[in-house]
Amino acid sequence: METGGDKPHILVVDDDTRLRELLKSFLSRNGFRVSTAKSAAEARQHLDALDFDLIVLDVMMPGETGLEFAGELRRTDDVPILMLTAMGESKDRIAGLEKGVDDYLGKPFEPRELLLRIQNVLRRSRPAEPTGEVLRLVTFGPMQFDTELGELTQKGKRVPLTDAEIALLRALAGHLGQVLSREALCKSVGSEVNERAIDVQVTRLRRKIEPDPGFPRYLRTVRGQGYRLVDA
Repeated sequence: METGGDKPHILVVDDDTRLRELLKSFLSRNGFRVSTAKSAAEARQHLDALDFDLIVLDVMMPGETGLEFAGELRRTDDVPILMLTAMGESKDRIAGLEKGVDDYLGKPFEPRELLLRIQNVLRRSRPAEPTGEVLRLVTFGPMQFDTELGELTQKGKRVPLTDAEIALLRALAGHLGQVLSREALCKSVGSEVNERAIDVQVTRLRRKIEPDPGFPRYLRTVRGQGYRLVDA
């Protein structure tokens, strides 16, 4: 029998009490441990005390918004974030991706779709099972990326990555020196990501791996074709 400790732990952050309780009940019935918070401040208290596998985060909250909270959290934590938003315009979804959100779902939504998106995000963020072979390490400048574990380090210090950034870097590192089109990268990152979103993710990744993101040395743009990762 599965123990509670084996279940993925989700933090639901939403100021709507009814929705919080509905999501807690629904996700608990579908095999998750669930904690809830009504604000960013309360969410931080939970994060200080516990480890979570994923955060379901509402955009529109009084005080600190979900976008502001996600941006601040991404400075220190790479826990996957699924954003709930009533704003359906692409500019608002892009704003979430710029803050490091891994996926988004517009309100109102079908609970089944939320469940599928949560499962997809968790699957993408899960480290690959050990194969018994030596893990492949890709080095570029002072950075080293473990393509099996999805871990990026700089001079031995871990660099936090979102699961979307891990998927992007894994695709690029798996074809080191080769150009990958935006379409190919969309398929690697998944979750219905469009080409504009890939550009946003590349920009965010450059901030983490480049000495000068404005003049990228490792993650280069190939005009009219896509992007490539080089070790020079």
